[in-house]
Amino acid sequence: MSSERQSIRAWCDGCFDMVHFGHANFLRQASKLCDELYVGVHTDEEITKNKGPPVMTLEERIQMVEAVKWVAKAIPSVPYITTLQTLDDYKCDFCVHGDDITLDASGQDTYRYVREAGRLQECPRTKGISTTNLVGRMLLMTKEHHRPATPNVTDGSPYTGSANDTLEVTDEVYRDFLQGKEPKEGDRVIYVAGAFDLFHAGHIQFLEKARAMGDFLIVGLHSDADVNRRFGKNDPIMTLMERSLSVGACKFVDKVLFPAPFIVTQEFLDKIKPSKVVHGMHYRANDDIGLSMYELPKRLGIYEELDSGSALTTDVLVTRIVKNRSLFEERNRKKQEKEKTFLTAS
Repeated sequence: MSSERQSIRAWCDGCFDMVHFGHANFLRQASKLCDELYVGVHTDEEITKNKGPPVMTLEERIQMVEAVKWVAKAIPSVPYITTLQTLDDYKCDFCVHGDDITLDASGQDTYRYVREAGRLQECPRTKGISTTNLVGRMLLMTKEHHRPATPNVTDGSPYTGSANDTLEVTDEVYRDFLQGKEPKEGDRVIYVAGAFDLFHAGHIQFLEKARAMGDFLIVGLHSDADVNRRFGKNDPIMTLMERSLSVGACKFVDKVLFPAPFIVTQEFLDKIKPSKVVHGMHYRANDDIGLSMYELPKRLGIYEELDSGSALTTDVLVTRIVKNRSLFEERNRKKQEKEKTFLTAS
């Protein structure tokens, strides 16, 4: 197949629920094995049947995958069990998956058919981040993720039960995600800033529209301390590095600055020289701290508010999880038990 096209096309598939740095890093690694990367996304029904209820809808998950800069095409509603027929239908030479395990409802490897046919390649799983871990942070309402990780022994699955792994950011990862380019002479620079916590489809729609306002989009990420001072509770759910890497994977973003100054000053404006300073239209109630960030850009007439067109916010995601707490806790427990059983039998 590859000789006919004179290029190599690889296939990945998954739930891609609450797409985070781990997902993006997997897709980055997969893209290095091919010329084109096609990514299939499972339906809500298939995920619920085989794993448990997803947090995000299929439409939201597709938007997230399409926005990852290493993805050539995202395909919705693909089978949960990867078959040779799927690879052939999309003219893909092979399938790529992490070196962890994914099991179907019966506890069998979902990649068994492509593995047996020699059309599966693996890349290392990204330690220190997972959807299961993020859901746990929200449900426990702790601030442990704001502190440096300490290794801990767990009797759970080495995949689902690995919340204490340390996030590893190599020089290559840093370069591919965060070493942004610089604007060219005459480029209209757009600057946006915020927490961008639990990076989601609402953020994607906002960033796409912000990028369309100019030629070069800079995204500033506020420190964990500034985000917590503004929002309280155990916010941000994701650390500054996790949030920066998630934003850095987005194809609409040209450069990520972190930690960004909470108050936009003249010194900062002189450094980045933006044509516009843009913010979304979603503010939490009584967010006086947030409203103070842009006093100078407002006086200078370069501030603009932008409607993303999406009702999805970080608060909405957290509410979905808290509202269905028992379902997500049971999902995580069953997933870990299936993995332990599979590993014991292997």
